[in-house]
Amino acid sequence: MGVYGPVKRMRALSESLNCDGGRGLVLLALVALVLLPCLGGEPARLTLRYDRAGLEAHQWWRLATAHLVHLGVRHALVNALGLVLLWVLFARDYGARQWLAIVAASALAIDAGLWFLSSTVTWYVGSSGVLHGILGAGTLAQLRRREATGYLLAVILIGKLLYEQRIGPLPFSGSPDVVVDAHLYGLAGGVAAALAVGARRQPL
Repeated sequence: MGVYGPVKRMRALSESLNCDGGRGLVLLALVALVLLPCLGGEPARLTLRYDRAGLEAHQWWRLATAHLVHLGVRHALVNALGLVLLWVLFARDYGARQWLAIVAASALAIDAGLWFLSSTVTWYVGSSGVLHGILGAGTLAQLRRREATGYLLAVILIGKLLYEQRIGPLPFSGSPDVVVDAHLYGLAGGVAAALAVGARRQPL
């Protein structure tokens, strides 16, 4: 009885954080994927970032790796924490294949948007654009269920994007090099994919 109580509470906490079963290991792997490229330092950043000149030289891997490499450890940690928060909020709203489609669509929308619509952007790194796609998809799932938090998140998200498009990066973003257009493109891709795949009526 003495052991059962704490174990039960730990299981409840794990479920509330969407880390029960194998989900916790998946989250750890994703966080590692965001943080590990930092070990390569500046050479890795230059090799893996979205780079317009590199893409013109057919270095296509940059379209994928740009979303995993960051300006530095602090930038990577902020994005990793954002990923954890979005996981806690939305992990159960879609299945694994649906989430893969949402993430892929967000990344592709960013790549296409930067190439065709933001030609002055010569390079880009970071996961924040894809995270905006995930946030948009999760918010849409909650709106479909008419949850109050969904409406609140939608207002915050729209307000943030309007601010970024009219004024620039938020004051606490930590870097003037933030490419705010990537947030808009990532959101568009994530929401479009979420509309296509559909969310669960009730999260598991």
